[in-house]
Amino acid sequence: MLGFEGRRYLVTGVLNDDSIAWHTAKALQETGAEVLLTGFGRTRRITEAAAAGLPRPTDVLELDVTRPDDLTRLAKDLESRWGAVDGVLHAIAAAPQSALSGNFLTTPVESATHALHTAAVSLHGLTVALAPLLARNGGSVVGLDFDSSGAWPGYDWMGVSKAALGAVCRYLALYLGDSRIRVNLVAAGPVETVAGSAISTFDTIADRWERDAPLGWDRADVRRLTGPVLFLLSDLAATVTGEIVHADGGMHAVRMGVGGQTFRKEAAR
Repeated sequence: MLGFEGRRYLVTGVLNDDSIAWHTAKALQETGAEVLLTGFGRTRRITEAAAAGLPRPTDVLELDVTRPDDLTRLAKDLESRWGAVDGVLHAIAAAPQSALSGNFLTTPVESATHALHTAAVSLHGLTVALAPLLARNGGSVVGLDFDSSGAWPGYDWMGVSKAALGAVCRYLALYLGDSRIRVNLVAAGPVETVAGSAISTFDTIADRWERDAPLGWDRADVRRLTGPVLFLLSDLAATVTGEIVHADGGMHAVRMGVGGQTFRKEAAR
């Protein structure tokens, strides 16, 4: 019903087999899709090791999303391999420690800029670079998000970057709709990933989620988050673009006083 048989998807952001990106790649392969991964620099070897654990072997293409030359090279590689791309998962975000964990007021401009470029501006760069390939069959771009409607102590400039990511998503949806390209985000609740481990207040945030989310929450259950991603990548979401789908157990709907003193104390440690 999802219609992934024979389709071609690029999945970024795989670091290990505990990531949302890895489980998405696995699910796509299991439904008959072709998948390619990306990695860069020294971490590319980690991505290649994770790729070996997928149901079928797949290549890992070099991509640093902050480098225009890499984006150009990636587009040419996908053009020669596939001729068209049916979907892309943008699962990339990074920030120096100086931009996280209670350092918001003293974050150097360079650190804030790096976070914004990697987590938000890169969605624009990747989507625009692959737009000609996505337009051929009417492709879907999905980015991974985290609730940015409020301030999460300790999340700091990554929270600012995620707010920017939502705006980038909406503008891409506006300008690429005529090309039949859909751009959406999945705002996931806190899960135990490499990215989450960089946030000093992660456990405090996850504790609150597991206590207050209407549907409950399990920070260790990454696999359940692939469903909303697959939905947005599929034709079932053919009329959906510029949207943020919350896969967070309903926490975004209730909030439960997220800016409390406990978080601020944790972030200041």
